[in-house]
Amino acid sequence: MSNRIKGEQALMRLKRICTLIAVLAVISSCSGKSRQGDEVELLRAKSNREPSSKKVILVVADSLMYQAIDEGIKRKLLPTFRYMIDNGRYYKDLVSSFPTMSVTIDSSIVTGAYPDGHHIPGLVWYSADEHRLVNYGTGPMEIMRHGVNPVLTDAIIHLNGKHLNPRIATIYDELTSFGFKSGSINGLIYRGKTDHILAVPPYLHKPTSLPAEIKVKGPDLLALGAFTNPIGADKGLPEGIASKMGFNNEYGVEAVKQLVKARRLPDFLYVYLPDLDQRLHKEGPSDLKEVIKLDGQLNEMLESFGSKKQALEQAIIILIGDSGMSAIVPSGQEPVIDMPDLLKDYNILRPGSSVSKETEIVLAVNETMAYVYKLTTKTSLRNFAELLKVESRIDLIAWEEKGWVHVIRSGSSGELRFKAIGETTDVYKQSWALDGDWKILYMRRGAKKELEYGLYPDALRRLSAALHSHEGEFLIVTAKPGYELAGHSSPAHKGGGGHGSLHRTESTVPMIILGTRVEPEYHRIVDIKKYVLKLLRR
Repeated sequence: MSNRIKGEQALMRLKRICTLIAVLAVISSCSGKSRQGDEVELLRAKSNREPSSKKVILVVADSLMYQAIDEGIKRKLLPTFRYMIDNGRYYKDLVSSFPTMSVTIDSSIVTGAYPDGHHIPGLVWYSADEHRLVNYGTGPMEIMRHGVNPVLTDAIIHLNGKHLNPRIATIYDELTSFGFKSGSINGLIYRGKTDHILAVPPYLHKPTSLPAEIKVKGPDLLALGAFTNPIGADKGLPEGIASKMGFNNEYGVEAVKQLVKARRLPDFLYVYLPDLDQRLHKEGPSDLKEVIKLDGQLNEMLESFGSKKQALEQAIIILIGDSGMSAIVPSGQEPVIDMPDLLKDYNILRPGSSVSKETEIVLAVNETMAYVYKLTTKTSLRNFAELLKVESRIDLIAWEEKGWVHVIRSGSSGELRFKAIGETTDVYKQSWALDGDWKILYMRRGAKKELEYGLYPDALRRLSAALHSHEGEFLIVTAKPGYELAGHSSPAHKGGGGHGSLHRTESTVPMIILGTRVEPEYHRIVDIKKYVLKLLRR
């Protein structure tokens, strides 16, 4: 073999290694080199209020489910959760955003708006303005086919800097305007008014299009894995490659502990704990191993105040999940709904390809939910809906037509039409014009004559918001519990867990509140921002 061929093979191996590193970075939603602790930033973020004033800490545990909490407590495996519930208030009906994907949900938490307000439609979506598919990081195969450079650029630069609606105020923006200090530890959505620098290491920016440094706007304190660590590299925060470069529970918990011990807590601190999600995707929602580990991590966080009791005296702590999960049936029971196969008579955009005049359909699959975009085909959305409805594993199909949202369900001959502003008011004081079969969404009129939701919490608002979250002519499709949708190379979770849909199993999550008697008005993730502001401005 010639030296030239050997050299080319070595170069190809190097490129593959670099690509895999980049893929791992996107999956972990992080990358970068560690920065030394910035004492100026820590001081800037420290609360200016009286020492006796309570700080608010919002802990978001990805895919935490109340069913797991209840089972773990029943088996006496979760002493910290038991303590928190006994000494606080425990809700099991916090309604998530839609689609139930972390990037969209976190956008709703931080902005207090559904996707029609914050403009992050999902983990994957199609930009009509740019004529391309936006992917913030799904499975390795889909990332590689889509292209590492655009995925990294969208996830690290465009998500907060461009795609998040620049005209909507985040909780960090509002807290600054009210004179409060705020911070984010590994939050996916962190845009604020303070300048920060994200450092990208050579092994990422050299083989990719990423620059060595990225200027961003965030809260007063921004800790984003190994990208930026104001806490200090000497504080023992796990941020190496083996530790997902800082995007792990241990990093988040240790960062909180260091801030508490140094008396540097801002008035509001957002803490994102991602580990549970990955475990449940693989093992299924009934697995308790990571929940037990989370219980110990929460104990560490509370004890860092001196004791659990002191934690409740010094801070208001809100612990929430972001989405639930459905148990995906094993491979022998056909869990994966092959969307390209259902639409095989049409020219569908393939990952990594450019949209052309021949492209008829674009698929953006978000696990158990998908957007189906109509481009050049003359087939109507209704005809597409009827075509997909034949598949028994599909649940809901929705689209907008002449100002009305239409919803049908596989296995039912009925149809529901609705639009905002009408004679029917729901339990969230939202009014709707309704026509057709309410049973499509399992809705009913309650004792107070208000519209009540069943299997699909806040269904009208969440469906409408997703359909108005971005430009385009498209369908929303969801899978029945136990199944998930797939594009050409979507990740599958056979025998594991999945989320994305509107269904109650994936849409209702727990909320535990400690350190205050103030109640939230509504139990919805979209109302968390308003609740935090209320707590701080009392």
